[in-house]
Amino acid sequence: MLLVLALAALIWGVGHLTGASRSARLYMLGLLYVAVLMLQVALPAGHPLREATGGSPALWLILGGFAGLALAYAWGLRRVKARAVAKEAGEAPARGGSFGEAELERYARHIVLRELGGPGQKRLREARVLVIGAGGLGAPALQYLAAAGVGTVGVIDDDAVENANLQRQVIHTDARIGMPKVFSAQAALEAQNPYVTVRPYHRRLDDEVAEALFADYDVVLDGTDNFGTRYLANRAAVAAGVPLVSGALSQWEGQLSVFDPARGAPCYECIFPEAPAPGLAPSCAEAGVLGPLPGVVGAMMAVETVKLIAQAGAPLRGEMLIYDALWGETRKIGLKRRADCPVCGTIAGEVPST
Repeated sequence: MLLVLALAALIWGVGHLTGASRSARLYMLGLLYVAVLMLQVALPAGHPLREATGGSPALWLILGGFAGLALAYAWGLRRVKARAVAKEAGEAPARGGSFGEAELERYARHIVLRELGGPGQKRLREARVLVIGAGGLGAPALQYLAAAGVGTVGVIDDDAVENANLQRQVIHTDARIGMPKVFSAQAALEAQNPYVTVRPYHRRLDDEVAEALFADYDVVLDGTDNFGTRYLANRAAVAAGVPLVSGALSQWEGQLSVFDPARGAPCYECIFPEAPAPGLAPSCAEAGVLGPLPGVVGAMMAVETVKLIAQAGAPLRGEMLIYDALWGETRKIGLKRRADCPVCGTIAGEVPST
């Protein structure tokens, strides 16, 4: 018995030193086992060679059975691991390479669109979009951007979820009342699309961070409801040279535009050089707003963002879309840059092709 074990150790050690593969060494051990078992069966009881190699075939049959079970268990583990790795490779985000099978299925309705296709979907996956505000406009915009496959979605907001938000801010739930909106939005987006990276910024947008933050993104969406933040977002977007998709709401009406001076369009301050006097533009809390209206306009903001990233169609540069929900009407008006605009008047910019 000890002689056989010594021979087995010698075969394994020499094979390792000579660089033989593990499977080759196991094959040699298998041949040794077969040879010993044949000796036990062929030689008569009491034979010196049979005694030196164990004395009975029963012992080797039991040992072979245990070894077979161990090898079968190891083989089964490798099969399960290989299947798990294959499944993970098909489902996990493939940021730098081709789409996995699960991603192709998820975005199939985009990929078959002539204006988007695979290249457009790849641009979406590689894009970084920042949404200012996780409220009425930010909620639907965030959801559709994540669902569309935008690779990195940032959201900045310093508010917490309130009961009064839930009539229109559909990204939040009753169970999340009191939670910071950015973390509530993050939970919803990650549950909706695990292939998207969500960056929550639980703070108010201010001059200290705006310009550096915007420079890290390709497109910025302004879903805020106060003019101070809108003017700040406009200045930072112009400084960073990124398009600003801006939406606004009032009771039954919404408006939407893409401010992009770097590509020939006006900026926000070209159109609204001064904030309206107090009382002339009441907030949603003061004047009220139809619950589904932010969903309509926020979804339109997501559409414009997808068009910008995928270079599809004609984004609303130099135009403002106005939607009247009460009467079911939409209209567009042209917007022009002001040469004396203090924010973008010195930017040459390219005239956008439409």
